[in-house]
Amino acid sequence: MTSKERLIATLNHRQPDRLCVDFGGTAVTGISVIAVDRLRRALLGAPDWRVKVIEPYQMLGEVDDALKEALGIDVWAATPRKTMFGFENKDWKPFTMFDGTEVQVPGDFNVTPAERGGWHIYPEGDTSVPPSGYMPKDGYFFDAVCRQTPINDAELDIADNTEEFSPLSEEDLAHFARQAKHASDNDKGAILTVPGTAFGDIALVPATWMKHTKGIRDVAEWYMSTLCRRDYVYAVFEHQCEVALANLERLAETLGDDVQAAFNTGTDFGTQCGTFISPEAYRDLYQPFHKQINGFIHKHTNWKSFIHSCGSIVNLIPDFIESGFDILNPVQCSATGMDPQMLKREFGKDLVFWGGGADTQKILPFGTPEEVYAHVRKRIEIFNKDGGFVFDTIHNVQANTPVENMLAMVKAMKECGA
Repeated sequence: MTSKERLIATLNHRQPDRLCVDFGGTAVTGISVIAVDRLRRALLGAPDWRVKVIEPYQMLGEVDDALKEALGIDVWAATPRKTMFGFENKDWKPFTMFDGTEVQVPGDFNVTPAERGGWHIYPEGDTSVPPSGYMPKDGYFFDAVCRQTPINDAELDIADNTEEFSPLSEEDLAHFARQAKHASDNDKGAILTVPGTAFGDIALVPATWMKHTKGIRDVAEWYMSTLCRRDYVYAVFEHQCEVALANLERLAETLGDDVQAAFNTGTDFGTQCGTFISPEAYRDLYQPFHKQINGFIHKHTNWKSFIHSCGSIVNLIPDFIESGFDILNPVQCSATGMDPQMLKREFGKDLVFWGGGADTQKILPFGTPEEVYAHVRKRIEIFNKDGGFVFDTIHNVQANTPVENMLAMVKAMKECGA
């Protein structure tokens, strides 16, 4: 099979010729730039090579074509033109991480020293406005900086929380089309990161790409508002959904079958031990919009719909299926109730598991290579049976992961994925 055929078979619950693999297809299936640097050196050499930071919020590294080939990657990315800090990946320049790793960053990746140590980063690279991100000293990625102004409920306007949702420009459409066609021309699968369909994604609420934010932008305030300002949040979602559906129509016409999967939402509903939203609350506030987005995709395209939701979300999986999601990520098996065998048995006929291949909290960063190999082999045996499994770790591979453990994971992928 070609990579594209392999992904299509997997998404349709058919057993592919070998394991279907993704690293770098989305911002939740990537690898830290420091880990990419170590892995690339181990597999390909080239000591002078500087890995590009293609997602600066989480400091994810580019998995370039040579590394994709070495890892056997089947899925390529179709991602938005601008990063989480509002600038494009272009005009590359050298940058040094706290640990000394030499990388490349976009030209508008501008940081200044923070008073408490570490770095501040700025929306659109504009250092004349308040910073929108902060990386602690010796850290590996940025946290969003809260820039919420005092809230007056009498003056809340949904326009303040929806100004980031707008029709896609021709430049944006052309950018998506180039990526999707590049994948298709190389017989690779492609996953589209759909803009504007992540209702209430807490990584997006602070709007780190905007120079000035209005409305509800503080993380805790937003979560409380889903209850105490429920009608306001619902109205925000209604406007967001209207714009998203119009953009989806143009994306479907432009990309067609060059794309096989659509990453719709990264809204997390789970903690380590359970959900922090009841099924009733999900059905009331989120499901109506998930159904509209997924319904459009299924009616007008051959794409499969992808939801990312961390934590123990087993109690919500039936609702996700009812909402029309075809793919579950990151499949956090370390969380309460997320046993891989149970997940495959109970939901494997309805959902493709995209992730779950290696635990990035404990085993991959802190186990021995032998433990990693056995762990990954077992996950492949469980999830890849009868198809319906795209191999990836549970969320992004973190910066402090030993290269020996990453190599053990790759070895297991290749030896056990046939």
